[in-house]
Amino acid sequence: MALSNEFFNYKVIKKDKNSNARAGEFMTPHGLIKTPVFMPVGTNSAVKMLTGQNLLDAGAQIILNNSYHMYLRAGCELIKKAGGLHNFQNWHKPILTDSGGFQVFSLSNLRKITEDGVKFQDPKNGSYHFITPEISMQIQNDLGADIIMAFDECAPYPCDEAHAKAALDKTMRWLERCFEAHKNPRQALFPIVQGAFFPNLRIEAAKKVSEFEAHGYAIGGVSVGEPTDVKNKIVELTAPLLPFDKPRYLMGVGTPIDLLNGVKFGIDMFDCVLPTRNARHGAFFTYEGNKIIKNKEFEEDFTPLDANCNCYACKNHTKAYIRHLFRVQESTAAILLSIHNVHFLINFANQIREAILNDTFDEFYKVMSEKLAKK
Repeated sequence: MALSNEFFNYKVIKKDKNSNARAGEFMTPHGLIKTPVFMPVGTNSAVKMLTGQNLLDAGAQIILNNSYHMYLRAGCELIKKAGGLHNFQNWHKPILTDSGGFQVFSLSNLRKITEDGVKFQDPKNGSYHFITPEISMQIQNDLGADIIMAFDECAPYPCDEAHAKAALDKTMRWLERCFEAHKNPRQALFPIVQGAFFPNLRIEAAKKVSEFEAHGYAIGGVSVGEPTDVKNKIVELTAPLLPFDKPRYLMGVGTPIDLLNGVKFGIDMFDCVLPTRNARHGAFFTYEGNKIIKNKEFEEDFTPLDANCNCYACKNHTKAYIRHLFRVQESTAAILLSIHNVHFLINFANQIREAILNDTFDEFYKVMSEKLAKK
């Protein structure tokens, strides 16, 4: 399908002088996305513990749904009848769907990878399914997201170079099939850079995906168990190799320090389940590092989760109260921490953007990286 700019357009508004950080604007059929941006993850068409209004209140510009989970339940046919994901879940801002590749490949004992696609068994009911690049495109076309992802093979960590090379080559062959199958100009198809943790493979992959005309490009296969310094080296190497005039998306990465470093390396879009997953275990983000609400130090702490946060939880409740809720196993504790964590990351991305626009990113990076390192 020939690339059209009728429905999508990205432009860099400001580039930092001392790094690859940039602030941009990405127009989509369901609205403008100002980058850098954090995308909350609504795995099953809902961000866990949060309503759509919670997300709007947090300032979410775009959310991510998982096509693997939506394909299995509720099913593409039902969602298509509803008019697509936007109508089904009543979210009328941009939506991104991942291809399901990562979820399928994580089913190590329940799937078989072939040249044509992947056969896998649903771990919940035992049913068998077969997804090819063409079927992945059809699933995502039916779901109707603004941004859809190519079907790829994510190599595990650790793995040898031969394994990583084979997975990369298959990903590239599948990418051609994805582009041939994709027919909807109102959906932007992003290729994904793989190559595990081998710099030569990442360079090769970045070059190959850049040859495909796309509205944006993604870096996948990180945050799969590798040390942070290894991840950072791969992202720092790969991001600048992707087209400058298109958004760059780092998949599955989303702690405050990840956002800060990713933007410095040239990343524009982030997603991660950690904000709500960590919240359900009592962890919350602050500008002085990550904290655990169940710790005794908060038993008589009648201050907000973070003094500089204006989310609903911080404006209305104290650490002592939320700690009490967590200890007596009230689900409201996880809801309040989820509201805070998602709001924190969205707002933090906005602060990074403002620093870039105001030519203060270098100072912002130095101050925040030191603060966020605190325990």
